[in-house]
Amino acid sequence: MAKTVFITGATSGFGKATAEIFAGNGDNVIITGRRQELLNTLSKQLKLEHNVKVTSLCFDVRNNDEVVAAINSLENKVIDILINNAGLASGINKIQDGALDDWDKMIDTNVKGLLYVSKAIMPLMIQNKEGHIINIGSTAGKEVYMNGNVYCATKHAVNAISKAMRIELLEHGIKVSQVSPGAAETEFSEVRLHGDVEKAKEVYAGYEPMTAEDIASIIFYVATLPKNLCINDLIVTSLSQANSFYINRK
Repeated sequence: MAKTVFITGATSGFGKATAEIFAGNGDNVIITGRRQELLNTLSKQLKLEHNVKVTSLCFDVRNNDEVVAAINSLENKVIDILINNAGLASGINKIQDGALDDWDKMIDTNVKGLLYVSKAIMPLMIQNKEGHIINIGSTAGKEVYMNGNVYCATKHAVNAISKAMRIELLEHGIKVSQVSPGAAETEFSEVRLHGDVEKAKEVYAGYEPMTAEDIASIIFYVATLPKNLCINDLIVTSLSQANSFYINRK
């Protein structure tokens, strides 16, 4: 039976690939993001290729009023799976040299945005007496590295929030999972480096990083286990990466 999957940050990277894999398996998707044109393009693609129901909602997860209005606008209030994917890194400065705009962007998106969306959707899952929330964490939520300070802090927060959700939703039978990837080649480094494409390429030089499609396949696996099973936390890296510090570049 087709499920309805709500995906934040669906206009690129993990989110877009995740929308594609769920739609490709016959599930209906609600794709969200800030870039209306990209949402429109993805919506047309998914409908044409997979003949599933696609709803697109253009809003910024950092704005709670926009989040609530968008979710309230849905005709069908049954959401089977929420994938909190919207997130970013911005800047690579030491704390003493940090840009406040970068800090606000990361905290407001990675932490508060995830909370806003979850708070709006959790009551629907509780009412429906089932659901699955999948938060996209990071290996940066397990350790801290030079110049990663605030980004790492936000992903440590996602780790803690995921654990709290699991405890607080336990009585309602709602699954909570966290998928924590290492280095994957998407727009991530371009955004972090404020659009410096050449410098972003250097991040992935000399080894084979993961792709958005790799992560999407893992998210799909986590979401399609038997009802009585729940992956609490899944950490994944490419073969070339041991953790945030060690990458085998050749």
